[in-house]
Amino acid sequence: MRAKITYFTLAAVLVAYFVLVGSRGWLLIQQGTPVTVAFGVAVLVLPLIGVWFLWKTTRFASRAGRLSRELEAEGGLPVDELERTPAGRIVRESADAVFAARRAEAEAEPENWRVWFRLAVAYHDAKDTPRARKAMEHAIRLHARERTGAAPGNRTPGRA
Repeated sequence: MRAKITYFTLAAVLVAYFVLVGSRGWLLIQQGTPVTVAFGVAVLVLPLIGVWFLWKTTRFASRAGRLSRELEAEGGLPVDELERTPAGRIVRESADAVFAARRAEAEAEPENWRVWFRLAVAYHDAKDTPRARKAMEHAIRLHARERTGAAPGNRTPGRA
């Protein structure tokens, strides 16, 4: 719950910032000189990129949360079997071992969104955030395909 509050607080601050920056960009454009118009357009591009990024991130988190809730209802969420240091940090060798098992599951069932979800969690535990995100995005696509009944495609993430 704390993470959600933090996320929505930061998102609100970002939106306020985007409005402020956008208004400054608009004021520059209204000045009408070539230089201020060019700066104004450049300033307006930044909030547009920020809004797009915020939307994509929120949509990803929402879809991943939906998959998590569905997997939890099925009793299929990965069990935390990682060894930890006395300070609570994950032991790297333990994360690597769990990752190898999850990768083998994904290779055995490449069209199953549940194993890709668990692989994404294993990537995250192994501190490989870019691949964790790609694996989760693949799980989201597979889940959507399963719900719509679409035929499996050739689209797979970079590396399992």
